[in-house]
Amino acid sequence: MFLGEYEYRVDSKGRLPLPPKFRQELGAELILTRGIDTCIIVYPVVEWNRLADTQPAATITLSQKKRKLNRHIFGAAFDLTLDRQGRIALPPPLRRYARIDNAATIVGQNNYIELWNPDLWNSEQVSVEEQVWQITESLEDQQ
Repeated sequence: MFLGEYEYRVDSKGRLPLPPKFRQELGAELILTRGIDTCIIVYPVVEWNRLADTQPAATITLSQKKRKLNRHIFGAAFDLTLDRQGRIALPPPLRRYARIDNAATIVGQNNYIELWNPDLWNSEQVSVEEQVWQITESLEDQQ
């Protein structure tokens, strides 16, 4: 389980260290892709495979929404390995998408990790704090 929030520097080669407590659970191989929000999502391979199993198979889907979602998630995915120092080399297209320059906020999200530009993360936190009671009530109404 990935929990907590951490801020790390991105080095001049675009490498980002991951928190030591996340490294063991991630394993050596991981998948990075664009998040729905302006962030990068890091999946352990096991979680990535679960996500892939819930999406339409390789056959052509007639749903435009599903095709677009697949392009967003799978078309921007990169498989990476942690180096010996526990770093990942952030692919330039994902760095541009998430607007990550020389620092990143790493946020545990239970079974995956999000990488955020620190300023965007701070804005997201303000938004969440303003809306959390409404979100909670709407979820209770659905039960």
